[in-house]
Amino acid sequence: MVVAVEWFDAEGYTVARAVVQRGVAAVFGLGFVVVLRQFRPLLGSHGLLPVPAFVARVPWRRAPSLFQWRYSDGLVVAVGWVGVVVGLALVAGLPQRAAPWVPMVAFLLLWALYLSVVNVGQTFYGFGWESLLLEAGFLAAFLGSDPVAPPVTVLVLLWWLVLRVELGAGLIKWRGDRAWRDLTALYYHHETQPMPGPLSRLFHLLPRPLHRVEVAANFVVQLLVPPFLLVPGPVQAVAAALMIVTQLWLVLSGNFAWLNWLTIVLACSAVDDRAWAVVGVHATPAAADPPVGFVVVVLAVSALCVVLSWWPARNLFSRHQLMNASFNVFHLVNTYGAFGTIGRRRTEVVVEGTLERDPGLDAAWLEYEFRGKPGDVHRLPRQYAPYHLRLDWLMWFLALGSSVQMRWFLPFLRRLLEADRPTLRLLAHDPFDGGRPRWVRARLYAYRYARPAEHRATGDRWVREDQGLLVDALSLDTFARRTRPR
Repeated sequence: MVVAVEWFDAEGYTVARAVVQRGVAAVFGLGFVVVLRQFRPLLGSHGLLPVPAFVARVPWRRAPSLFQWRYSDGLVVAVGWVGVVVGLALVAGLPQRAAPWVPMVAFLLLWALYLSVVNVGQTFYGFGWESLLLEAGFLAAFLGSDPVAPPVTVLVLLWWLVLRVELGAGLIKWRGDRAWRDLTALYYHHETQPMPGPLSRLFHLLPRPLHRVEVAANFVVQLLVPPFLLVPGPVQAVAAALMIVTQLWLVLSGNFAWLNWLTIVLACSAVDDRAWAVVGVHATPAAADPPVGFVVVVLAVSALCVVLSWWPARNLFSRHQLMNASFNVFHLVNTYGAFGTIGRRRTEVVVEGTLERDPGLDAAWLEYEFRGKPGDVHRLPRQYAPYHLRLDWLMWFLALGSSVQMRWFLPFLRRLLEADRPTLRLLAHDPFDGGRPRWVRARLYAYRYARPAEHRATGDRWVREDQGLLVDALSLDTFARRTRPR
C-alpha cells in the first residue's frame, strides 16, 4: 500500500539524498576498515584496554553493544567485514534501487554494529566524530530509496545536525579561549593541533594578519551562516557552499579524521536539485509514492529526534556549554564542538628502547616512529585523514598531561617490550625490527616548526628541545614485579 502525501515529499532534494547516503556509507565503510586494522591491538582480548574487562564492569544499559553479549576477536573481524561490505553496497547505490525498507535496514545495521564498537571503545573511541557518524547514519536510514522522494522531515533533521555541528563549534570557541576572541588563535593552532598534515607548516608560516582574517571568517561561517540552512532555496545552498569551502580549508591544514569530510557530506543535504544542476549534476525524478508504513515510521522517528533535540538545543545556549557530548547511550541528537582551548606550545611524547643491560647514561636509545604524530624532525607529515590513527591521536592527549591516558600507555610500553606484532604494526618504524628491547622509556620534547632559514640550513621541519622523562626505563621484570602478588 502506498500513500500520496505532498507535504511529506521533498522532491527537489533527490541529488542531495544520493550524496548523503553514499557519503555517509563511505565513511561507515572507512570506520569499519579502522576496526579491522586497529581494534584488536587496542581493545581486543590482548589489547591495551581489553573489551572483556570493560564489559565485566559496565552493564548493557550504560553501554549497549553486541559485545556485551559475547566478545571474541573473531567476532570483531566479522563485524568489521559486514560493515565494509554493507557500506560498499550503499556507496554503489544497490539497496537504494529497491523499496525504502531496504536502505533503511542496511543503514540501521551499520549504525547498530558501529554503536557496538563505539560503546566499548573507551578512550580510543571517545571522539566527537564517532557520535556524528552514528547520528548521521541513523538519519540516513530514513531518507528512503530512489523510487520515492526523500522525506522532508528527515532533511530538516539533517540541516539541524549541520547547524549544531557548525554553531556548536563556533560558540565553544567564542566562549572558550581568549585567543579566539582576539583573533590570534591561528598564531598557534596549526603548530599545536593534534596531527599536522603536509601543508600545516606552510599554513603556520602565513602572515599573521592573514591568520586573523582566517579566524574572523571562521566566526562568520560558524556563528552567522548556520541559521540560513533552514531557509530552502538559493540562500540555503550558498550557506552550505560556504561551510563546504571552510571544511575543505580545514582538510588542507591538518588531519582531523573524517570530521571535515563527513561535515561536507552532510552540508550537501542543504543543496537542492536546481543548485546541483548549475554545476552539471541533474536529478532523476522520483516516480512512486512512499508506502504508508514507511511514512508512519519516518514520522515517528522524526518526532523522537525532535524530543531528543531539547538537550543539545539547551546546551547551545548554556554558559557552561558541553563539547562533543551525547545525552543518550544511542548517540542520537548530540552536541558538537572542537578546540575551545588552544595550546600555545607543542609537547610530544617520544618512546625509546634500548638493548643495553644497563639503561643508564651511557645506554644507546633508539626511537619508535609513529605513523602520523610528529617524531623525526626531518620527516614531512603525511595526509591520513579521513583515515583515523587512534593511537597517534591519544599520544597527543597523553602529551597534554592527561593522567587517564596512562591506563593504556603503560600496557603499550609493555607490548613494546614483548615485541607484540599487532601493536608494532600500528607504528611506522620499529627500530628493533621485531626484536625485543631490554628497556623502554618515554621522554617529553617541546616541538616547534622550523623557521624558513632553519629549514634551508638543516632540512628539518621541526625543532625540538628535551623536556625530561615522562616514564623512566621499564623492563619486563619491572612489570612482573608490579603485578606479583604481595
